[in-house]
Amino acid sequence: MNTIGFDEGPEIARRQSKTEARVGFDQNKTSVPAVYPLGFDRRQGQTEFISGHRNNCYSAESTARNKRVKTIGLIGGMSWQSSLLYYRMINEGVERRLGGLHSAQVLLHSVDFQPIEALQHAGDWDGAGEILADAARRLQAGGADFFLIGTNTMHQVADAVSAAVDIPLLHIADATAQVLRRDGVERIGLLGTAFTMELDFYKNRLIEQFGIDVVIPELHDRQSVHDIIYQELCVGKVDDDSREVYLAVIDRMAEEKIDGVILGCTEIGMLVQPRHTSMRLYDTTEIHAQAAVELALADD
Repeated sequence: MNTIGFDEGPEIARRQSKTEARVGFDQNKTSVPAVYPLGFDRRQGQTEFISGHRNNCYSAESTARNKRVKTIGLIGGMSWQSSLLYYRMINEGVERRLGGLHSAQVLLHSVDFQPIEALQHAGDWDGAGEILADAARRLQAGGADFFLIGTNTMHQVADAVSAAVDIPLLHIADATAQVLRRDGVERIGLLGTAFTMELDFYKNRLIEQFGIDVVIPELHDRQSVHDIIYQELCVGKVDDDSREVYLAVIDRMAEEKIDGVILGCTEIGMLVQPRHTSMRLYDTTEIHAQAAVELALADD
């Protein structure tokens, strides 16, 4: 086996000191940092562990040692703006659960969105699906225990992508529906790309598998919502006027006696947040990321 070489000196020093170190300043040379073991009392010339800090680190380490943390596979890049959110949310979730310096075990395969977007609008879902199937196979080969498709729209090809691998897919609509059912939601509004709002793959899953009625905006509003996603949010543009367009759409949907609105595109949360409206919002990016954390940390 080939290994990466390194200077043996620092490694020997690291092995000799298993405790963390803190940086202080030598009184005689205040400009030069002096490194002391954590808890070292220079007056007493001895080391005592600072129990709070050490216990926090080691209790989290003990927790992780006793639990097999699964590796999350993420197909991202659709758009990369939301992939950033996924990565941050997943790692924040693991850190909250395990504490210390813990983070998630994530394999990210980020695709080029430009050709996929062209295939979407050309109606070539088979072609787009094969790109994602190849990504899923790569994640499986890399050791992912399960995987996510980090976009609502491309769940149009979820079945084909899932069939290409042996590891399970954590479906974004299923994760969202579980939260809706927990909250007692019976009638929900749906915002997303025109594909997500108009095609059956998302709405029918909520209706048929979870018994949740789905309301979508009128045609003109659907087009406005769709255009803002592709022309602005997917390139990182967050515009106040566009937010007002979305909020007006939500207000009109509220007339349909809905219990809340699904932000059914993984970029919409960049634009519309709970502080902007009294309507209950369900951010699918946040829900999907949290579901991934729960599954990664769940007992086998």
